[in-house]
Amino acid sequence: MTDYWLVRYSEIFLKSNHVQKRWVNKLVDNIYKHIPNCHVRTERGRIWLYGDVEPEKLKNVFGIRSYSPCIYCSLDELNECLLEYCEKKNLGDVQTFALRIKRVGTHDFSSQDKARELGNLIRKHYPHLKVDLDSPEKEIFIEIRDSDCYLFSEKIAGPGGIPLGVEGSLVALMSGGIDSPVAAYMMMKRGCSIIPIYVDIDPYLGEKGKERAFKVVDALKQYQPGIELEVISDDYLYNAKKILKQYNSDKYTCLMCKRRLYRVAEGLANKYGALGIVTGDSLGQVASQTLDNLYVLDEATNLPVYRPLISFDKEEVIDIARRIGTYSLSTISTGGCGAVPEKPATKAKLDIVKSFENMYNEQFKV
Repeated sequence: MTDYWLVRYSEIFLKSNHVQKRWVNKLVDNIYKHIPNCHVRTERGRIWLYGDVEPEKLKNVFGIRSYSPCIYCSLDELNECLLEYCEKKNLGDVQTFALRIKRVGTHDFSSQDKARELGNLIRKHYPHLKVDLDSPEKEIFIEIRDSDCYLFSEKIAGPGGIPLGVEGSLVALMSGGIDSPVAAYMMMKRGCSIIPIYVDIDPYLGEKGKERAFKVVDALKQYQPGIELEVISDDYLYNAKKILKQYNSDKYTCLMCKRRLYRVAEGLANKYGALGIVTGDSLGQVASQTLDNLYVLDEATNLPVYRPLISFDKEEVIDIARRIGTYSLSTISTGGCGAVPEKPATKAKLDIVKSFENMYNEQFKV
């Protein structure tokens, strides 16, 4: 029976004491959001969970490096408890083992002394066993903290990163395709709460695109409980495309569209106090994501634009999408965007794009 779950955090220990305290508190808050009925106790470098714990949810809490189911006993009971634990873990079925002991507090023995003593105790009961500190078939970990002892034999990997929310919030442009949810996830992992936005560029996107975006964001709730998609309808592109066609410059459609999306996202960021915009851009993946075009796009907003996938190839993004549970949703067919030109610009000039925007502003009195 598991008495506790031991949670180890990842990068938090690198911070100053003041920042560590704040980040640990945030991590605890996030654990409660995922597992509201558990109980939490913290010590330096460790978080202990007990009560109604749902351990499978810990793999979605950013900032957790690993976690382990533990058995508790007092220091006086350690010898007896260890032998019982070895029996439950079928230590007799292997040929090699290792004890890993971590000690905190003041004791009249060292960690090596205790490892030697307990190792001899185990070998007395299992004479065939040999100690192998490099590549044992079975490891048993013991944490001795003053007079309390915790025994465990497995370390389950967490997602790593830093606690969600410690770096503030960002608005994520969420098309619902493969890239945008992965980009949002990557920034969540770096401590950013995400405000996802879907801009419905009527009449070029159908209802299926919006439905897909909602499904993808629902999948991201396992990492950020309470996340909700904001939907904004916008007819800017419909009118802008009329101007582009007048000048046989349809190739600038995607750039004018994305610059508009950035401005809409900036408005939402200002509303909620977000500090930037997240996109799923990967350098050179599509026409709008060349260096020239990204330069043109960034000029449209005063906020920083974060592109965590900028150097990823498509297969790398797909691997992450599959792992985080968004890939099958992102590949739902939506019919695509009806505004994409046959030959989009790949080396746009900022002054040309801005001249078309000025025409738009004059014609539609913006």
